[in-house]
Amino acid sequence: MNRVDVTGASGRSVHIVLPGGVDDPAAPSGGNVYDRRLCRDLPSIGWQVHEHAVAGSWPQPGAAARAELARVLAHAPDGAVVLLDGLVACAVPDIVVPEAERLRLAVLVHLPLGDETGLAPARAADLDALERETLRAVPVVVVTSMWAARRLVAHHGLAPGQVHVAAPGADIEPEAPGTDGVSRLLCVASVTPRKGQYRLVKALAAVADLPWVCVCAGGLDQDPGYVAGLRQLIEKSGLGDRVQLVGPQTGAELDASYAAADLMVLTSYAETYGMAVTEALARGIPVLATTVGGLPEAVGQAPDGSVPGLLVPSADPAALPAALRSWFGDPGLRSRLKAAAAERRTALDGWETTARNLAGALERIRIEPRRAA
Repeated sequence: MNRVDVTGASGRSVHIVLPGGVDDPAAPSGGNVYDRRLCRDLPSIGWQVHEHAVAGSWPQPGAAARAELARVLAHAPDGAVVLLDGLVACAVPDIVVPEAERLRLAVLVHLPLGDETGLAPARAADLDALERETLRAVPVVVVTSMWAARRLVAHHGLAPGQVHVAAPGADIEPEAPGTDGVSRLLCVASVTPRKGQYRLVKALAAVADLPWVCVCAGGLDQDPGYVAGLRQLIEKSGLGDRVQLVGPQTGAELDASYAAADLMVLTSYAETYGMAVTEALARGIPVLATTVGGLPEAVGQAPDGSVPGLLVPSADPAALPAALRSWFGDPGLRSRLKAAAAERRTALDGWETTARNLAGALERIRIEPRRAA
């Protein structure tokens, strides 16, 4: 066994392997935003970044996508630090694992592949097995919440010291003026089964006597069948003029939606963190969310310990309508939640903290001796 020559990886340099759609304006996602911010912010703390976007239908790549990923890894210098987005890496251990001795690999897991809502049990089990093989072969796994770290350690049998948390940051924005302080609801999420818009609409139908309007901002192309069914449900429930599916929003358009919002709603079935939650809190907007995965962690607490939102059990269909009635019917509750959101806003970590936490994990493998046959 000879020590690998690391002269090809000069100083603090990292190759970041991204899914090809990372910049697709039609499919914005928290994972894409996170990846893009890392590429932007790591250089500001002394890391040279080499980006490699690999097109493909990840995590089910075709032959061309598999060949391109193999080429990217094969062309990385011996001993190079390589950070792979888990969407690209986790389902192809046959490509990634053989490079684990030659390269210094880390995998960034935004969501365990088998946790995606709507997968057939056999497909979820296959993805679990592929992901487990990949993650056990690399020295560092980066996740976006403490919940995700615990999940991967328990589910895949990873060593606790192998998993590093780099929670998403937030850009503190001006406090949202809202509309009337109560009635404008906003859901920012791709319209997919995992994000739970069906149950959101059913909950809204149960409180149709209340004076709300709900704007759903998010991609409409990932699951056309789900979107079509959701539109039918909206019309059948008589909510066609009150639930607005406005499609994906970014930049000034998304800022305007946040500025008009009185309450952020996110009714997901699975989340490792929930960046839309902290984007809302960064504007002082209270949150109504399900208690799944890392969502309670994202909602967090204000410095005084108050919670800036309402967290409802995911498995209780009556909980969402009840929470909405509490929001509308209790001015004191609204006042407390808004005050807590304003305080939480001041305590959110920025993206530089995210970059530094992730860089710490990369530094560990950069200086760690690696051996190859």
